[in-house]
Amino acid sequence: MPLNGIVQIGYNTVTKSNKGKLGAFCRVDDAKLTIKEVNDLKRKLFALLLSGLAVILLMGAGVDTAALAAEAVISSTRTEEPAVGVEKPADDIETESPAVEVPAMELDRALLLDGQPVPKSVGRTTLFNVTYVSLKGMAQQLDTTAQISWDENTGTATVTAQGLELTARESDPYIIANGRYLYMPTGVQMVEDRMMVSLDVLAKAFGATTGWDGEGGYFLVDRGEGAIESADTFYDEDELFWMSRIIYAESGNQCLEGKMAVGNVVLNRTNHPTWPDSIYGVISQRNQFSTFKGGRLANRTPNAESVIAAKLVLDGGVAEGAERAYFFDTYLRSSWAARNKQCVAEIGGHRFYG
Repeated sequence: MPLNGIVQIGYNTVTKSNKGKLGAFCRVDDAKLTIKEVNDLKRKLFALLLSGLAVILLMGAGVDTAALAAEAVISSTRTEEPAVGVEKPADDIETESPAVEVPAMELDRALLLDGQPVPKSVGRTTLFNVTYVSLKGMAQQLDTTAQISWDENTGTATVTAQGLELTARESDPYIIANGRYLYMPTGVQMVEDRMMVSLDVLAKAFGATTGWDGEGGYFLVDRGEGAIESADTFYDEDELFWMSRIIYAESGNQCLEGKMAVGNVVLNRTNHPTWPDSIYGVISQRNQFSTFKGGRLANRTPNAESVIAAKLVLDGGVAEGAERAYFFDTYLRSSWAARNKQCVAEIGGHRFYG
């Protein structure tokens, strides 16, 4: 029979050697096989025998074996289809990964920048009845390109942003922005290792404006078109020359606020119809500033703090109590101002009168 023939051919092909004993090798068409390979060959031949018998039985039962074989081939390559109503994803489209939940940023809804609340990391707080913010936090909100560096030796922070270089030093009553001195009476503060500055002053440095919505209870900050104008173009050279010298001549030995108050008296007069409308006109007026006489004032060299005081005053800084001061003296009760005007402030070694 054919099947027996196949088996018989297989066994006839494998011939015993080594004197009738199955040794380490057998010969199959002059090829050497190991014992394991011979056993594998026997199993394959036996599988063929079973397959042949299965085919004979199926054919005897009237089964179309060719169609059955084709169906087996198709089934082996068929992929599972999705359920009805479920769209099958394209092979080249990545399925979405599960969303990672990110904690919502905490916002300070009472401080609006261009109408939007800022992050609480800005650190808004009230110190000495003044609204303070973190220098770093608010600077980076006003300009996302802002970079902050810290000099531990001098306690100075430097902010660089588009069109702006700003420095702030702990306890100084001002910050310097593009060479301009912006007055901060309550000073630069350190709170929990964060440098804090006045919101109004910082906004000015960035060219922004501030306001208060009393009805809604909001602090309002609106960005401008750019950073503050530089000192080179803001300060009038002639005004700075005379202001720094009159401050130095009249109060060179006073504290910074005392120097500023003298400068405030000069500026207050320029804005009042009773006096000339220029700094030089006010200080050169007859019988007003004895230090101006004989051209001596022009030949004096002001110290550094007198120049700073002059810049602070020219940039709107006002010493407390000197807002409406027009006269000052050195506590001389016999002076005309002491006898005829009301004292509005005592700063350092001077009294100031309205």
